[in-house]
Amino acid sequence: MNKLILGLIFIFTLLGTLSAQTPPALTEKDFVRIDANTASGFAYPYYLYVPPEFRAESNRGITQTILVLPNNTGKVDDDFAVHEADVKKRMAMSGAVASVLKVAVLMPVFPRPKSDWQIYTQALDRDSMVTDKKEYRRLDLQLLAMIDHAISLMKRDGIKADKRVLINGFSAQGMFANRFTFLHPKRVKAAAIGSPGGWPIAPVENYNDKTLRYPIGVADLKEVAGRKLDLKSLRKVPMFVFVGSEDDNDSVPFGDSYDDVDRELINPLFGSTPLSRWKISEQLYKKAGLNAEFKLYPNVAHTVTPLMRDEIRAFLLKHK
Repeated sequence: MNKLILGLIFIFTLLGTLSAQTPPALTEKDFVRIDANTASGFAYPYYLYVPPEFRAESNRGITQTILVLPNNTGKVDDDFAVHEADVKKRMAMSGAVASVLKVAVLMPVFPRPKSDWQIYTQALDRDSMVTDKKEYRRLDLQLLAMIDHAISLMKRDGIKADKRVLINGFSAQGMFANRFTFLHPKRVKAAAIGSPGGWPIAPVENYNDKTLRYPIGVADLKEVAGRKLDLKSLRKVPMFVFVGSEDDNDSVPFGDSYDDVDRELINPLFGSTPLSRWKISEQLYKKAGLNAEFKLYPNVAHTVTPLMRDEIRAFLLKHK
């Protein structure tokens, strides 16, 4: 399947049709581009939409929420403009979700290089966590820096924003959202995670006497991210993890998502398809005491249906 088309289907479905009366698409005058700021901790730009009503006197003192939508171009390209153009297209639709959820929207512009195709930056894969190439390393920390920067910008405008964000994504975006939540649970208010590449990261270090390294599990999280899993904090984060029963979009076989050593572990241990692994994932999350709802939608392929959209909306509204 064309990942770009699937990604656009998801973002347009979620952002463009959240209500019966969808607000018109935003223009570039409505949202702002924040330039890269290495002094503040991020080497790439991000886009931010803040609903105008947040600046109203009646909203002074009210703590607002930021919704983070990780970017997913759907293809590799060394031309950064390609990735930024995709983000602007998605941001143009963000007025709908902002209107319904009453949130600000932040989307980073992270590259997905063709020359270093095995570094799946937009999925926050293992390579992007441990690479020696500084331009691609630890994009989770860059996103945190962007969030903090956006909070400071909103504060200057008289708007108080929660340090904890909502995060939402499907496919590669779901992989990023899933892994980011595990890495930084204290900064996530709730996470909606759709079809995360065939395997949600497991909240355990071992399974059946096999060591689960990142991003299969969390055995070497200290080595990869500088600290072990904060399970106590992660248990406080509501998660909605969903997939369609006909979804065969699996990132496990591909070298840009997992290494051979990971494939050789995942397939015999958990199954060779996303659906064969689903119940085990759900059981691991439940056994770890996580506040995660796993939802399997019958007769749905790798897409987001109106019902999924409505339930994502209800989940995010509940935990905003």
